[in-house]
Amino acid sequence: MIIDEIKDYIKSCDAVLITAGAGIGIDSGLPDFRGQEGFWNTYPKAKELNIRFSQLANPQWFYTNPKIAWAFYGHRFNLYKNTIPHKGFYKLLDLVKQKNDNYFIYTSNVDGQFQKAGFDEDKIMECHGSISYFQCLDNCKNNVWKNEKEISLDFEKFEANNIPKCIHCESIARPSILMFNDWDWNSKISDKQKYRFRTWLKKIRKSKAKVVIIEIGAGKVIPTIRNLGHTLVKNHIEHFKLIRINPRDFEIDDNIGYSLKLGGLEGINKILN
Repeated sequence: MIIDEIKDYIKSCDAVLITAGAGIGIDSGLPDFRGQEGFWNTYPKAKELNIRFSQLANPQWFYTNPKIAWAFYGHRFNLYKNTIPHKGFYKLLDLVKQKNDNYFIYTSNVDGQFQKAGFDEDKIMECHGSISYFQCLDNCKNNVWKNEKEISLDFEKFEANNIPKCIHCESIARPSILMFNDWDWNSKISDKQKYRFRTWLKKIRKSKAKVVIIEIGAGKVIPTIRNLGHTLVKNHIEHFKLIRINPRDFEIDDNIGYSLKLGGLEGINKILN
């Protein structure tokens, strides 16, 4: 059985790379923005205004209508801040502890759920940034800072009651995350994470460690996570194998690894029980 093969491979591995897209958060109650209807179900005012996710997730709104910009990002900030990671995160945490903490997380999510579940911040790469950090819209000091305060919203009007300000110059602040058509993202934190990730990969390659890549909820529309896994396996075919957990677009080449047509939590339970 494929599950037995997967379990045997995981047991035999020296290290774990967990790669995750938005799908891993659905079992924690986070919304699914992969389909337009899913986005509009969460933000009915956006549907009324006929604004799509790719249009709203754009830095232009912070210049043209910061109340709407912060209605969207403020709601997401509050939601992520108050979300409890599902049990699958903790099963993955148990797995990496069994591997003597020889692991890394590579995620396109900005929600901070891996940190909240107890994974080491120095072993997490957030390639699109983190909504927990803000930056000045004018990038006045080339700085980012962590925000802990919830943002007051009028969700029916789809407006922010208080617009976060830069801690240096009192200009409008924005989340330090990579948006569409975004040329001003301050990637300072992600750049440091990327350096640590590459350093870990170098050690893995040098030691010829056997690695399992567990990919959860990563889609095709923005294939950053999928491309990473495929590239690593193809370049290190003797030492890397990928396990793809996804209820849609789950297909995978047999030379790359295994696929499970399952949601994140169910898939994690299957391979780690």
